[in-house]
Amino acid sequence: MKNRFPKILQISIVSIYLIFLAGSIVRMTGSGMGCPDWPKCFGYYIPPTSVEQIKWKPNTEFKKGFIIIKDEILFVAEKDLMTSNEFNKKNWTVYTKHDYNKFNKYHTWTEYINRLISVLAGFVFLFLIYSAYKNRKEDKRIPILAFASFFLLLVEAALGKLVVDTNLKPGMITIHMILGLVIIALLLQLKFIISEKKTRQYHSLFNKLLIFSVIFSLMQIAMGTQVRQFIDEQVKLFGFENKNYSLMDPNFNFYFHRSFTIAIVLVNFGLFYLNRIKKLGYKLVNWIVLLIFLETITGILMYYAEFPIGTQAIHLLSGAILFGLQFYLWLQSRKTVTSLV
Repeated sequence: MKNRFPKILQISIVSIYLIFLAGSIVRMTGSGMGCPDWPKCFGYYIPPTSVEQIKWKPNTEFKKGFIIIKDEILFVAEKDLMTSNEFNKKNWTVYTKHDYNKFNKYHTWTEYINRLISVLAGFVFLFLIYSAYKNRKEDKRIPILAFASFFLLLVEAALGKLVVDTNLKPGMITIHMILGLVIIALLLQLKFIISEKKTRQYHSLFNKLLIFSVIFSLMQIAMGTQVRQFIDEQVKLFGFENKNYSLMDPNFNFYFHRSFTIAIVLVNFGLFYLNRIKKLGYKLVNWIVLLIFLETITGILMYYAEFPIGTQAIHLLSGAILFGLQFYLWLQSRKTVTSLV
């Protein structure tokens, strides 16, 4: 590949991980409903910076679709209008998709930046599919994988709307997260096709353990989103400032998520051991072990140190990167020239 396609692909992969990072910051700060609507935010393309912008006021101009908070209820402007001295309900419709009716400029702009990063990633993917089409003669899988990843990115955008409309419904958040990992897998498969030329040693047990490691990571991340939802519910009950109550009387999902870490550690350290003793030469194994350590440490800190700032974002992002490395290592381990028993 002598053109710019590999670089565009690399930027695409980075953009997806930036979405993961931005999403984790949204969850960490409790900003998931910072914008009650989608794709706009309170009806604005550029969100409000003050609660005064979304309060009903007399003799004030409002555009169609603008959302206001009045008497702790969200109302949507039916048309472009100029208010009179009294509130006229005929000009407004109650926002019925959910009953979230708060405004916090920090939460609003955190969620908005998250969406902005997603939009920018969409433009990157447009360049990706254009470049992939130009390289279709190199390998017919290149445009297929590029178009599939772009399509799933559009599905992710639609799911983002459903997540907002359902007021952060747990099942939707889990699907949203897993689909993001599928996009990463497609992009990494594309990277493997265009960059991996070197044959590598094959070890049957190593390859099988890698399959388990990928599946285990998917399970752990999916369960982690459920644990995070439990924490969100606790935050609603006790307030964001009372972090010490976030994991009070945790449910089964938390205990499974915590205990399942043992299985993940054993499988991945098995990979590390086989890679060393059989001299397979897979450098990614060392990074995987490092990420496992980082995941474990941040998990411990969140539970015992009441969620120190940044630990949730690091925990989620390192989990997504861990999945990506494990998946790419699995692709490498399938490209065989020599069989070792």
